[in-house]
Amino acid sequence: MTVVEPRVLQQLDGPPWKIDPYLKVGGYEAWRKCVTELQPEDIVSEIKRSGLRGRGGAGFPTGTKWDKVLHHRVKERYFVCNAGEHEPGTFKDRYLLQHAPHQLLEGCLIASYAVNAKASFIYINHEYREEHENLKKALAQAKERGFVGKNIFGKGVDIEIELFAGHGSYVAGEETAMLESMQGRPAMPRQKPPFYPTDFGLYGKPTLVNNVETLCNVPRILRNGADWFTQVGTEKCPGTMLFSLSGAVNRPGVYEMPMGTTIRRLIEECGGGVSGGRKVKAVFPGGPAFSMVTQDQLDLPMDFDSLKKAGTGLGSAGVIVVDDATCMVAQTLKFSNFFKTESCGQCPPCRMGTINLATLVDKVERGEGTQKDLDSLLQLCGFVKGTGYCTLVTGAAVLVQSSLRLFRHEYEEHIRLRRCPYRPMAAGIDSCA
Repeated sequence: MTVVEPRVLQQLDGPPWKIDPYLKVGGYEAWRKCVTELQPEDIVSEIKRSGLRGRGGAGFPTGTKWDKVLHHRVKERYFVCNAGEHEPGTFKDRYLLQHAPHQLLEGCLIASYAVNAKASFIYINHEYREEHENLKKALAQAKERGFVGKNIFGKGVDIEIELFAGHGSYVAGEETAMLESMQGRPAMPRQKPPFYPTDFGLYGKPTLVNNVETLCNVPRILRNGADWFTQVGTEKCPGTMLFSLSGAVNRPGVYEMPMGTTIRRLIEECGGGVSGGRKVKAVFPGGPAFSMVTQDQLDLPMDFDSLKKAGTGLGSAGVIVVDDATCMVAQTLKFSNFFKTESCGQCPPCRMGTINLATLVDKVERGEGTQKDLDSLLQLCGFVKGTGYCTLVTGAAVLVQSSLRLFRHEYEEHIRLRRCPYRPMAAGIDSCA
């Protein structure tokens, strides 16, 4: 018997949107097994046993979420795949849409069947035009072969999947904002409670929302078994993770590595080290919404629990490396402006908080800041953190808090010199922004 390596990505011989190369590597076998041999409860039980955790950011146990929707007292349920990726440094969903569209479709079919969804959707970032077209081609071929549609495998199972072009904004990827936009309303996060789409989702009904990578794990788990999946990773975070590695590395890209891989290994073995022979200054292990780690923390394991314990987070594994030639005030300003721009403006703490944070950081970066401004930044972070309808303003506050905690001396140097110390003064140029 050939042992299949527990990985998500599979090598296909041909264009990924064509169905035959996927069938050659066992594609849609798990789907056939689910429909012809298993009940929804059996599928949910196996996903629970695998320990799969959501790859979209929160790391919530996937099987637990499925179980809640399947056994909800409301029988009208929906399924949505969230492919609305828009965060800086995160591009793994795009990679999977490019290279594994049939695997994603199979995962969506299994998830829909497992919760008895009335209708199923894939919400895709509207900027992903080529990926959207290829997904349409893959879906058409899956329908032609009878994997999608009416009376699948002759078992009376009817499942259609509809592709929905999203708004392309960061906040539209938040699951409740995504569901709002799918109903023709502005892409703004919902007030809470109710807290979760599992209770109040699309059309006010229980809705299962999963990330692209999470769903791409599902067919391989159902085909090879939960024990196969847990061969790699950690006890509480089994399996692999697709890391979007960017920033100051020689080989940026998407790398699939076991959960628990250290930051150092990811940078050195996958990324080929820091570009220009420079040193690591800081790393965002889960994108700019999570605290940075510094060079002395590069041996931290990259999994949800280890990074949370260290005071940061894995998120959707958008790993951004910053080298020692970079001004951290300017880097913080760059991401602060992103949060300011992407705020939907619905809740006042976020609307005003992101503007004021970016304004104060910009003031320091331009050499016009004071010590009082640094105190105001920290005070403002404390005011707005955790007050928004979604986590955007919290991410903006965490970014600034982390930057000031780790690199306050750079802010103070900007204030002392009244310019950015990383760029010598020149005619008309006195900052690094």
